[in-house]
Amino acid sequence: MSTAEREQAAHCPRMVLAERVPEVYRALVRLDAAAQQGVDETLRYLVKVRVSQVNGCAFCVDMHSKDALANGESVERLMQLTVWEESRHFYTEREVAALALAEAMTRLTEGPVSDEVYGTAAKLFGETELARLISVITVINAWNRIGVTTRMVAGTYQPEAAR
Repeated sequence: MSTAEREQAAHCPRMVLAERVPEVYRALVRLDAAAQQGVDETLRYLVKVRVSQVNGCAFCVDMHSKDALANGESVERLMQLTVWEESRHFYTEREVAALALAEAMTRLTEGPVSDEVYGTAAKLFGETELARLISVITVINAWNRIGVTTRMVAGTYQPEAAR
C-alpha cells in the first residue's frame, strides 16, 4: 500500500456505530441529552470542544465548534481553547474551572483528578450542576472514543440552526 493509499484509508470511516448497534447509539443520545440539562450552553460547548481536542476526535471538534459558533461563541475563544491555561483571560472563572476539571477527567492515565481541581469546581458549581458537568464530560469522552475508533469523518456536520 502506498503512502497516499494509507493516508486515504486513515480518513475513511470504519463503521457507522448507529447502524450496527442502534440501541446503544440511541441510549447514548438519551444519556447525552440528560447530562446536558441544567448546564450552561456556552460552558457545555467549551468543554465538549476541549475534551474532543485532547482526545483527537476531529468529528467532535468539528461538530461542537460549529454548534458553539452557531450559538454565538467567538472564533477567538474557540481558537484559544488549545492553550486555555495560557489564555485564561478569555474565559470566566467558572469556565476555567470546568476546563480544568474536563482535562483532568479526560487525562486520567496521567493521574487522578486532584483535590485542588475538584475543589475549585465544587466551590464554583452547586452539587447538582457539578454532577451534571461531570456527566457532560463523561459522555463527550464516550462519544470521542466512538468517533476516533470508528474514524468518523469531520467536515460534513451542519448545526441545527443551519439545516
